[in-house]
Amino acid sequence: MCSERKAVSVGAVIELEGLCKRYGPVTAVDDLSFTARPGMVTGFLGPNGAGKSTTMRVMLGLAAPDAGRALVGGRRYRELKRPLLQVGALLETAAPHRGRSGYAHLLWLARSQGIGVRRVREVLELVGLADAGRRRVGGYRPAGDRGVRVGARGAMTRTAVRG
Repeated sequence: MCSERKAVSVGAVIELEGLCKRYGPVTAVDDLSFTARPGMVTGFLGPNGAGKSTTMRVMLGLAAPDAGRALVGGRRYRELKRPLLQVGALLETAAPHRGRSGYAHLLWLARSQGIGVRRVREVLELVGLADAGRRRVGGYRPAGDRGVRVGARGAMTRTAVRG
């Protein structure tokens, strides 16, 4: 019921406590609490409209909660010094510019976080786009476009938090 809580979980990678988010009269997330621990695979499943994307947006600082809190590594996302090095997340709407190459997109993200060119090449290899990385994303098949997004949000990080 969207009440504030004060609890501390030691060793949590992701921690949500009493998270609530409303859009006008619609409650998208209602009193959600969970903890994801290091070394564990945590699934986040539910039907359309259950609040999964809204919860991810709150966790990533793209939306403010109406109540509760979302912590990543014990901090709010906006408090992380170099979030792309610590958190990898892929929201369906997160797509690279269709006119840029996969390499250019990943290089831009890497440079913004102090990640070297070598890692960009490694990531393109990891997502199966080593040869296609120099072509514009608009010319990729859907799987290639998704590979760049996965690389950008997940493989670019070397962390326990990937979603």
